[in-house]
Amino acid sequence: MNLLSVVIPCYNEEDALSFFYKAIDGVSKKMIGVDFEFIFVDDGSRDNTLEKLKKISKKDDRVRYISFSRNFGKEAAIYAGFEKSLGNYVAMMDADMQDPPYLLEEMYATLQTEEYDNVATRRVTRKGEPLIRSFFARQFYKIINKISNADIVDGARDYRLMNRKMVNAVLSLKEYNRFSKGIFGWVGFRTKWLPYENVERVAGETKWSFWKLFVYSLEGIVAFSTIPLSIASIIGMICCLFSTVFIVVIILKTLIWGDPVSGWPSIACLILFIGGIQLFSIGVLGKYISRTYLEVKNRPLFIVREQI
Repeated sequence: MNLLSVVIPCYNEEDALSFFYKAIDGVSKKMIGVDFEFIFVDDGSRDNTLEKLKKISKKDDRVRYISFSRNFGKEAAIYAGFEKSLGNYVAMMDADMQDPPYLLEEMYATLQTEEYDNVATRRVTRKGEPLIRSFFARQFYKIINKISNADIVDGARDYRLMNRKMVNAVLSLKEYNRFSKGIFGWVGFRTKWLPYENVERVAGETKWSFWKLFVYSLEGIVAFSTIPLSIASIIGMICCLFSTVFIVVIILKTLIWGDPVSGWPSIACLILFIGGIQLFSIGVLGKYISRTYLEVKNRPLFIVREQI
């Protein structure tokens, strides 16, 4: 029998866990001929998530949990779950029920009958999401696909089912600064996209504010593209060209009309403009240097406090 590992990162999900376990348990009972293991990764939750996981694991020996010593982030939780998984198929999904568990049946059937290595999901609607957030999300997908070699479709979720070959490929990328959506696309393999309509959380509140998503998107761009460094260089060259033309204009103006004193406001604006470009370029460079700094320290992605 095939063993299907389901990895579920959890951060303050005590309200949603009961609903999720009931749903995923029901799905597992429908999938005849498949053994399951459920790997819950408690990412340093501050509520009673761990206590609930312990109760669930006592009544279901398929349930395992990993509890971090603190909050290391969802990326670390995903990697930990993949690393501990034993199945020849591995699924990753959230515990808030925004990733419908019933889709697992169709995803597994696809891998059994078609020539794919993984089945990934994408939202075709963003119903219930703020308009400004939806707008910036769509722009992010457009930008990262143009400037990187990561294949990320609009509305892509982390929810997917992979065969062991692809999971091992993902685990082989041991970088500290991780962006799973990009990694899934970068490793290649044949992917089938499964569309579905947006589902709101069953309980609790989202942990992703607009600012956190914005920072996360920047991390993804830096992780899979060096184009920002090129943009900074191009802007610098344009500014140099602009400054040269401006100097020539000032010299000609002085020679023809005199009046060397006027123009201080425009000069002040130019100084501020060029200074801003320099700070922007330094900031872009600093972002890449900071990631290099974090990588060379070679710290572990996570630290486990307890597990079963």
